[in-house]
Amino acid sequence: MKLYYSPNACSLAPHIVLRELGFAFELIKVDLDQHLTEFNEDFYQFNQKGQVPLLQLDDGSLLTEGAVISQFLVDQSLRKDLLAEINTAGRYEVLSWMNFIASEIHKAYSPFFNESYSEKSKNVYSRTLNKHYAWVDQQLNGQNYLTGTNFTIADIYIFVVTRWADFIGLDLAHFSHLASFMNRISERQTVQDAIAAEAA
Repeated sequence: MKLYYSPNACSLAPHIVLRELGFAFELIKVDLDQHLTEFNEDFYQFNQKGQVPLLQLDDGSLLTEGAVISQFLVDQSLRKDLLAEINTAGRYEVLSWMNFIASEIHKAYSPFFNESYSEKSKNVYSRTLNKHYAWVDQQLNGQNYLTGTNFTIADIYIFVVTRWADFIGLDLAHFSHLASFMNRISERQTVQDAIAAEAA
């Protein structure tokens, strides 16, 4: 498999999932400004959306959208702790979190990486993010992970996008349960290895 990624982008989430599962894969870096791969290939020829992550399977087929890629990868493995089996309530609890993170948190960061948005608009999104994180912080009160005791792909996803708070100057330090959660995830070897590989 090949994972097309950009450092510090949301592609870090399926990258961590790949390492958690122990799958063999090749990392291919993409310059999203130039839309070129590290081999000087036009990235649009692989993904017309021009976005990472992109997963190329061994048979040449392609998958896009990080939340879907993470689900697909776990379903190819025996790691049911990362995402419970189909037709179980635990699975849909994780998928509910994945949808919330994608639509409410991930999306709310987008204006901060788009110069066309005004500071006034960005302030609105800052308040939106604070509101969402206040709720997440409450959910983490008394438990290590979003769904309780199991580390799942939802924990990986929210960890990755929440790292962007530092990049945009969003102070989340007052959310103590969230801060503990972020520290807990950052201590995992797979997370450290993925971040180091993308920084190399």
